[in-house]
Amino acid sequence: MHIIDRRLNPNGKNLPNRQRFIRRARKIIREAVRQASASRGIRDLDEAGVVVIPGTGIDEPSFHLGKDGYRQPVFPGNKEFSEGDRLPRPPGGGGGGGGSKAGQGESEDAYQIALSAEEFLEFFLEDLELPDLERRKLTQVESEGLRRAGYASTGSPANLALGRTMRNSLSRRIALKRPRATEIAELELALAEAEARADEEAVAQLRLEIEGLHRRSRAIAWIDPIDIRYRRFEQNPKPMAQAVMFCLMDVSASMTEHMKDLAKRFFMLLYVFLKRRYKKVDVVFIRHTDEAKEVDEQTFFHGTESGGTRVSSALHEMVKVAKARYPADQWNIYVAQASDGDNDPRDNAEATGVLAGEILPMSQYYAYLEVNEPGHGSASSSLWRAYGNLGEPNLSQRSVTSREEIYPVFRELFSRNEDVRRRTV
Repeated sequence: MHIIDRRLNPNGKNLPNRQRFIRRARKIIREAVRQASASRGIRDLDEAGVVVIPGTGIDEPSFHLGKDGYRQPVFPGNKEFSEGDRLPRPPGGGGGGGGSKAGQGESEDAYQIALSAEEFLEFFLEDLELPDLERRKLTQVESEGLRRAGYASTGSPANLALGRTMRNSLSRRIALKRPRATEIAELELALAEAEARADEEAVAQLRLEIEGLHRRSRAIAWIDPIDIRYRRFEQNPKPMAQAVMFCLMDVSASMTEHMKDLAKRFFMLLYVFLKRRYKKVDVVFIRHTDEAKEVDEQTFFHGTESGGTRVSSALHEMVKVAKARYPADQWNIYVAQASDGDNDPRDNAEATGVLAGEILPMSQYYAYLEVNEPGHGSASSSLWRAYGNLGEPNLSQRSVTSREEIYPVFRELFSRNEDVRRRTV
């Protein structure tokens, strides 16, 4: 008997088939997500949406004949051709059918797939990481799933440990000397022989012995409740490395609204990345003009202060906070800085001195993003050149001039590929 379920799928579609499709088309979907993210607003990044992938990306694998394979189709009702006949070329030089017209170019069907917010972010962030994360001090322990932890005398029937239960049963039966089935069978065979000899005394004695063994077998159960064991599981504590990300943003008067928008988008993307990928990462926000101060998230993204520019003030403030709350021997320290590079030339020497002498030695990674107006071309500020002259391996620089460049630049700065990260453009 075959049972075919023809009921319609629920609103969530067929989950196993959907997940199987996503696994098969993962690479294509990942590229589609990256293209779709470029047109999304930063606040819409963690929302569900639809991505479009080529129709060829959903073809299921199948077996087919190779070019040298032998095939001999049989067409019912064929009265015109025999095996070996040469078929004439179709009129007009075309070879297609089904109403298609030659000379109209090539096309490719597209396929839309709806991704949940969790799936969209998973594809967007799956190949990003904090570079060189080390376990310097493991102060926070969080449970990461279950692990086997021996056996227990109580538990769920699904966790019954049959092997351990039978071993306990065997040990108990041996210790209590429970009669074996072979022993009873031998006595019954001897009883049959005694009855055949009409030896009444032997028959009576054997019957007493057999009855005693049966009583003892019934008294000593094959499996007793004390034998039963269940597999026990417990939470698996996994130590987590501590990390802190310092976000330094220039909000001086030289930063136009367009530049500030680029910087804020970069930091909002960074904030989403950290909170989604890491459970133990502190984020410190520092805004600076000619003076710097640590602020909260709301002030960092929506504050309206402005003034002159002195980059070294932000670096000094970061060093002060790090020494007070995040010692380098206990924390993985990361820094992301965004600025237009319009710094007082007299301050560049102090800024690079603090950066090279104090910040880079205690940091795992330093990412510098220079924001410019559209059409500005490659970065050429004095601060950019000063940072580039340091030649430090854990310092990466990138520049952007438009919103569309934020996503690819962010991926480069926090890529798992070290060669991509270290490249300075």
